[in-house]
Amino acid sequence: MSQEKIKNIIEAALMVSTKPLSIASILNLFESEQTLQPERNDIRAALEELQQDYSGRGIELAEIASGFRVQARDEFAPWVNHLFDERPPRYSRALLETLAIIAYRQPITRGEIEEIRGVSVSGTIIKTLFEREWIKGVGHRDVPGKPELLVSTKAFLDYFNLKKLSDLPALADIKDFDSINPDLFEALEGDAKSAAEKAKDDIKNVEPSDDDSIDSEPEAIEESAAEIPDEVTTEDEDLVVESISNGSENDQESKVAATSEEANDEDDSEEGAKVIPFSA
Repeated sequence: MSQEKIKNIIEAALMVSTKPLSIASILNLFESEQTLQPERNDIRAALEELQQDYSGRGIELAEIASGFRVQARDEFAPWVNHLFDERPPRYSRALLETLAIIAYRQPITRGEIEEIRGVSVSGTIIKTLFEREWIKGVGHRDVPGKPELLVSTKAFLDYFNLKKLSDLPALADIKDFDSINPDLFEALEGDAKSAAEKAKDDIKNVEPSDDDSIDSEPEAIEESAAEIPDEVTTEDEDLVVESISNGSENDQESKVAATSEEANDEDDSEEGAKVIPFSA
């Protein structure tokens, strides 16, 4: 009978609590009780019984980083969300990328995040993550400038319904980022899908270009190179030398002849060459 009462007390506390309850906080509920002093094993057993009681129902007892909480099951979220007038918060792609890098590469500095993303990280993004209590600083890296080291918090794990960091999906197993958390990625769903479909269409519509002949150019070059003799024979060398020498002798003779003709022309003009006027 006492174990049943312990389970009921824990259930009532979980129902009215606005935050998850750890086993230590549940034990504090029984501090003033004289007749009922459960142990940690009793609390754990009561929680397991509650999880079994909620199986197949609209609510569940989930264990997350900060402790235990009673919550609606994910499959009933579309109906439960109608109870809330305010729209779920929307986050930019840059904020989500920054948060994902911190979660998977922590501890990490702001400069290292910018190096991975390839762009600068806005101060507004870091401020928002701090205000949401999804990240915190745990010290400074021992490098010039002493940049702050950033890590994720339990509030981050609680929001994503995770118990520990190892529950994060492996990067190689992630196929559809939008399915990780529909509320968080709702704002990106339309843009991401349209961009992906457009990229696929562009790839399908690409036709092979006529530049395939470029691949055959090396072969043509090799064939033409093969036609050129690798070595020059001795006879060819003699012919080349002889043609060069003959050409040079002919050039010299022509130069001498031209020089003599110019000298004769100058002599004729000096001896009284008459200027004949142009007649009609």
